[in-house]
Amino acid sequence: MNILLTLAGFVCGLVAVALAAAWLFSFAIARKVGETLPPRGRFVDAAGARLHVHESGEGPAILMIHGLGGQLSHYTYGVAGRLAGRYRVVAVDRPGSGWSPPLPGGEAGLPAQAAVLAALIERLGLGRPLVVGHSLGGAVALALALGHPDKVSGLALLAPLTHMRDDVPPVFEGLAIRSPLLRRLVAWTLAIPASIRKGGATLEQVFGPEAAPKDFGTRGGGLLSLRPSAFLAASADLQALPAHLPALQQGYGRLRVPVGVLYGRDDRILDWRANGQALADKVAGARLDLVDGGHMLPVTQPDACAAFIDGMAQASGLRIAAAAGAANAGASGAR
Repeated sequence: MNILLTLAGFVCGLVAVALAAAWLFSFAIARKVGETLPPRGRFVDAAGARLHVHESGEGPAILMIHGLGGQLSHYTYGVAGRLAGRYRVVAVDRPGSGWSPPLPGGEAGLPAQAAVLAALIERLGLGRPLVVGHSLGGAVALALALGHPDKVSGLALLAPLTHMRDDVPPVFEGLAIRSPLLRRLVAWTLAIPASIRKGGATLEQVFGPEAAPKDFGTRGGGLLSLRPSAFLAASADLQALPAHLPALQQGYGRLRVPVGVLYGRDDRILDWRANGQALADKVAGARLDLVDGGHMLPVTQPDACAAFIDGMAQASGLRIAAAAGAANAGASGAR
């Protein structure tokens, strides 16, 4: 019995040492990432939330919402710059993601995120912007349009999540930890080393069949996922979906703004039929465009995304305003 107790104590000691080492490693990585990729925009307080936003350009407003485990650099990588000559482009880190702190109490439900973004639209004086949503950001955009219709002129959805699926994509299975305490323990010990070890396979799955750009980690903000806060935010986002997405699906027929969907035919994360076609079937006049590509279209195909967004801006009534803005700018220059 004494030998067993001694062995048990020894094993527990080894586990404690290993966890402590993992915590120190995760802390060091998170600090280094933060120093390498500091906030690139400004912080705006809205409805009790503090949101990190990046703005560029002038003209009619476009609000861009990123997906699960992402941040606003997915848009500033290439799409935002292609539109900034004609529009005021606002990319935002969703609550808990990128450099935006989580909402009070850790709330991550679609209605809560939509309410914060509605307040951001009001706070920044965006009027009724075209709202762009990628992946899970598409679900947030839909919640915003349904819950706050006076804040949205149209939706341009890029590989959006629109319908609840029965399983979790394999690449995100590690986020499906129900216990908040266990999630926090994993976030600060195992998650970062595991993410580094599986980084290549993860990128292949998320980007495939297209290749992830070599500078995605820095210019695309990919390294920001190597922080415990990013793991916790993505896990909270994922686990909040069942409580709200099925109900959201029932309201798609009530949408009265132009809705467009752009999907990659070979998306390995979300199926275009189950999310793109299924949404288009429920929304009168919805547009569905398909391209050869995978899930990360804002990064891999910025030209196609910018052209699609531009088309949806025109369909949403922003074209006249854009033309007027250009005319006014020319007149000002002449004076």
